[in-house]
Amino acid sequence: MPIRKPRTAADRTTTAPPRGGAAQKSRPPRLANDIEAVAESFYRDLVWNLRNGVIAVTRDGRIAVMNGQPFATVLKDRPDVSRILAGAFELSHLPNRAELRLKSTGKVIGYTLSQVRDRRGRITGATLFFKDLTRVEQLEERERLRDRLAALGEMAAAIAHEVKNPLAGIEVMAGILKRQLPEMEDAQSILRDIIKEAKMANAIVLEVLDFVRPIRLQVERISLADVVRDAISMAETHVLRGQVDVEVELPEELAPIYGDPHQLRQLFTNLLTNAFEAMGGGTGHVRIRAQQLPAEEDAVPGADTHNPPMVQVEVLDNGPGVPADVMDKIFSPFFTTKPQGSGLGLAIVRKIVDAHDGRIDVSARAEKGTRFRVTLPLSSGGQELFR
Repeated sequence: MPIRKPRTAADRTTTAPPRGGAAQKSRPPRLANDIEAVAESFYRDLVWNLRNGVIAVTRDGRIAVMNGQPFATVLKDRPDVSRILAGAFELSHLPNRAELRLKSTGKVIGYTLSQVRDRRGRITGATLFFKDLTRVEQLEERERLRDRLAALGEMAAAIAHEVKNPLAGIEVMAGILKRQLPEMEDAQSILRDIIKEAKMANAIVLEVLDFVRPIRLQVERISLADVVRDAISMAETHVLRGQVDVEVELPEELAPIYGDPHQLRQLFTNLLTNAFEAMGGGTGHVRIRAQQLPAEEDAVPGADTHNPPMVQVEVLDNGPGVPADVMDKIFSPFFTTKPQGSGLGLAIVRKIVDAHDGRIDVSARAEKGTRFRVTLPLSSGGQELFR
């Protein structure tokens, strides 16, 4: 008697009639096609939803997932990236983690390069996984700058203590001599110059201390309109305003921001002082205007950032302007084009903006003068930590 082969679970599943009725004729199996379609759709979605950018090229130099054109054509404006991809087929040891600064944009990308092999081990292509590290590098550079400034601040504080005492002594003794020699005009003139220079040197020492001292923000909810009004009054006490007209355009619906009111007043005071000085106490016009910018989603694949709502404030003047060859230097410490001054005013402005996780840029106006644009988040990073 022949032995009947036991039915497996798969046999029972495929042959059992549906419940409540007779067995029906099954449709032709399409399992292999379904699996292939699902796999193709899944891998396509997988690649397009990666947080990192991906470039995959075949052995003959064609981009596999973009449009099939040679990567040398698609990346003709990115020769540095083309060289990396070309090296994937020539190098025996590929970099696992490396960084590259793009010459055309200045952005920094981190990348991993790997080879694609078939079942026989032959190299059929290469993949480049990359991520925008520009923001990360900026944050790291900011931390390094803070560390350097902290060390410099300790040294400057010690030097300032030693310098301020002699300066105070010079000023006091010059004042005493000035009172004792009221009838000697030549001596009076010299002593006035001594007192003036001593006060200027003391002011520079205080500015150096302000610059190197780490900023510890005292964040609160403030109105930019109040900050700007206070800054105008403070700037007038620092430098002669003359016949300069100040126009303020701040919308009533402008949202309050979270920031340090003292530091922000200092920021706009320095910008207005700079504008008044540029016009030399004569006639001129300064315009302050602001607008709120909406939040922006990530625009670059792999850029793990999210821009919160921002407020942009512009300070425009019709002074002589900034020469193009020094435009990129004006935020550098101790750089100045003025006969007198420490060159720290705009450097302090930049430091305050950075402390608030903001941005500042300067440009020449088409008609005449200079435009400073300050962009600040409505909620600072420090404030978000405690909310």
